[in-house]
Amino acid sequence: MPERKWDPRKPGAGRRPEKAQRDKSRFAPKPKPVRPGFPDGVAVLYGWHTVAAALANPRRVIRKVTATENAVRRLAEEGLSLPVTPEIVRPDVIDAKLTPDAVHQGLLVEADPLPALDIEDVAAQGVVLVLDQLTDPHNVGAILRSAAAFAVGAVITTARHSPEATGVLAKSASGALDLVPMVTVANLARALADLKERGFLTVGLDSEGETDLADATLRAPLALVLGAEGRGLRQLTRESCDIRARLELPGAIKSLNVSNAAAIALYAVAAALRSR
Repeated sequence: MPERKWDPRKPGAGRRPEKAQRDKSRFAPKPKPVRPGFPDGVAVLYGWHTVAAALANPRRVIRKVTATENAVRRLAEEGLSLPVTPEIVRPDVIDAKLTPDAVHQGLLVEADPLPALDIEDVAAQGVVLVLDQLTDPHNVGAILRSAAAFAVGAVITTARHSPEATGVLAKSASGALDLVPMVTVANLARALADLKERGFLTVGLDSEGETDLADATLRAPLALVLGAEGRGLRQLTRESCDIRARLELPGAIKSLNVSNAAAIALYAVAAALRSR
């Protein structure tokens, strides 16, 4: 049988078959990113503050340390001992193991994830943060850093739609990943109900909240609930909060990046609790 050729003059022949196939492939599911060279289930930590905090954390199990001579020397000068013999390499060896934008400062650690905590492990005192399906590791890491600065008792996240506690998140947290306890829950509404039963006041940060956070009547223990980037709090989460509060912003822009909003809200909450 003679080979059938593509004829642009025929009805319905608008595109070459191979081009149509290429266009169709644009809508196929994209493969999930992988971390070549690292075993599954390993927390990848890099950068000075991140690694120093991990080494100082007795709950953290270190599997492997890859470092430059200068980095190992600095660790010794700072009194930080290594639980395993480090692999001494040139900086470009670490570069090759990480993404091009990773600032590792000559330190790369492979460790076990921190032991899981239950919501019952959270002390009913002070302030805790609750993250409603925040997916950006940069934002979650920055929120952890603010949480450490304001002595937050714990950060509670959802099991689904949350980034892994590794890599970019750990670097963005600048050591806070090993300073602030993290709790993962399957059902956020149920977790908020549990916190309420234990005496927590639940405050949802919402750009359309009926109360200005600065004017809200706050008390400890308090759970500050933050919504996802762009979408904000989910409806059930919003309805589960005792107070829905907004940050009253005087400028033309009325919304902030969630990590910036978290820092400002934590400052406002800390000031309100000190004045009581």
